[in-house]
Amino acid sequence: RHWQASQVSRPGLEDRGNVFFAAIEMTRMPMVLTDPNQPDNPIVFVNRAFLDLTMYREEEVLGRNCRLLQGEQTDPATVAELRVAVQEQRAVAVDILNYKSDGRPFWNGLFCGPVFDADGKLLYWFASQMDITRRRVSEQSYLQAQKMEAIGQLTAGLAHDFNNLLQVVAGNLEVATTSVHDPEATLQSIERARLASEKASRLTQQLLTFARKQRLEPKRLNLNSLVVEFSEMLVRTLGDKVDLHLDLKPGLPSCTLDATHMEMALLNVLINARDAMPKGGRVTVATSTMADSERLERHGLAPGTYVVICVIDEGEGMPPEVAQRATEPFFTTKGPGTGLGLAMVHGFVQQSHGRLEIDSVPNQGTTIRMIFPLAQQSGMEIMADRVGNKGMNWSPEAILGRKTILVVDDSHDVRELAENHLRDLGYRVLAAQSGEEAMELVERYGDIDLLFSDIIMPGGMNGIRLAELVRERQPDVPVILATGYMSELPAYTSSGPTWTTMAKPYRLADLAERIRISLKVEARKGSASGFQHEG
Repeated sequence: RHWQASQVSRPGLEDRGNVFFAAIEMTRMPMVLTDPNQPDNPIVFVNRAFLDLTMYREEEVLGRNCRLLQGEQTDPATVAELRVAVQEQRAVAVDILNYKSDGRPFWNGLFCGPVFDADGKLLYWFASQMDITRRRVSEQSYLQAQKMEAIGQLTAGLAHDFNNLLQVVAGNLEVATTSVHDPEATLQSIERARLASEKASRLTQQLLTFARKQRLEPKRLNLNSLVVEFSEMLVRTLGDKVDLHLDLKPGLPSCTLDATHMEMALLNVLINARDAMPKGGRVTVATSTMADSERLERHGLAPGTYVVICVIDEGEGMPPEVAQRATEPFFTTKGPGTGLGLAMVHGFVQQSHGRLEIDSVPNQGTTIRMIFPLAQQSGMEIMADRVGNKGMNWSPEAILGRKTILVVDDSHDVRELAENHLRDLGYRVLAAQSGEEAMELVERYGDIDLLFSDIIMPGGMNGIRLAELVRERQPDVPVILATGYMSELPAYTSSGPTWTTMAKPYRLADLAERIRISLKVEARKGSASGFQHEG
């Protein structure tokens, strides 16, 4: 193609009296010529448009390298892309932030290409430029407007959903306080309030997943097995009008995913497929692998092998403008929908280092494709799986003795709730509202049997640091950490500290079970010096 390289038969810049030089001098397109055969590839020619754009004088640029236009905020990656193109003697086009002689920045739409002689020897580098600052500012303004629209939509949706849930909780608690004479009515009101709080918790988890801040527990799994085992639930969800077909690739490799979140992602996609076919139809769940380099390049994926699971429906489909916004939170075209389904799916897939793709044609159907990298499992992980799958048959004896538990939470209500519940179960409880206060209790009362702490707390010591300090005194003490923002937990390492984690809000029964298991594990460890249970 003509723009990739040029060729001249009479090199040299001495003859400037012809019509071509006159045209180059008169054009409003800035142009530059450099000589790669001289040291540092200096500028040997610029036209007047270049001088008008950069505000340099001709004598200030001739003999200098084009990097004189770069500045503090010029993207190093873009500069590297230009350098590679020069080394490979090929044309390149980039948008780069340059600076005028007075220091003012401007966005430069830059094209560079090599000029050869008849024998293929590189003579010059030619560059044309264009001030695209207005276009870039317009693009950024448009993106910012879209971002603010999404934030407004998210805020409005959150306020609506949480206000409804808070109304249910507050209203039922109010009813419970006025119906104490009727135990059955009181219990019903409290149960309705509890269910509403669980809905709020699920909504929070969905939002964290959308924001890719939800703590996942990825394990090696096979998507074929997951689909088959989950198929009964999928069939019930789709109803009588929709037929579910499975097209699963035999011998599908495993990938590393959180099984629960994967099931919920698949369920959300299938609910969308069902709702897109109000008169019924067929939905296909298919699995495959992707390794072909052309397909990977088309999908924008790095070389390698990937596992693909896709859901194909024969529904109404979506126009491009709807499909483009399908993963935005609270964006929905369904009357009763929350608009969080595909947003949650997108967040989960991204957090799992995967790719979510949506192909949809109005009146023809939609294909939603989730692409994940293959799993890699070490021998230690295989052994851990074998040990973990044996199951535990522990009795509660000695667990409900006078074990001492240190409860740490900056919220008085949360701390008091856990403290009272654990005392009712027979534990001795020490309570503190900060990490510093907790360490004072440890110094005063001596060793504890278990630490249960919130992570995010005011002051200079969070729950993780507190756990580390307690472990310095008692290396084997069980630790349970709780937070509503699970991404604050450090990534697991085989050589690092281990502890159990709980997501807020938690059920008191779940807390009691975690404590029972943690204390039983500590008792079973006995004299196995150096062994750390994974909690």
